[in-house]
Amino acid sequence: MRTFTVLSRQWCHLCHDLIAALEPIAARHGWLIEVIDVDEDPDLAARWDERVPVLLADGREICHHRLDAEAVSAFCEAFPLESGVFPD
Repeated sequence: MRTFTVLSRQWCHLCHDLIAALEPIAARHGWLIEVIDVDEDPDLAARWDERVPVLLADGREICHHRLDAEAVSAFCEAFPLESGVFPD
């Protein structure tokens, strides 16, 4: 099963908003969501700092700060077996 990774912070309302908006899209396409608190890893905090929240999938940044639902859906549809969308 494919997984979205959200780089987050406990106190970040944008992080909570992004995760809440991502949940129905992930469920629709059969993807999991992993949340990583960047403040627990100094290297992640230094690398991503002001960009948090950041949504990653397959090692690529999909969006940051706010969920780009169109970009996320398009990314998921590139994987038809997981998304339930089959090419013609």
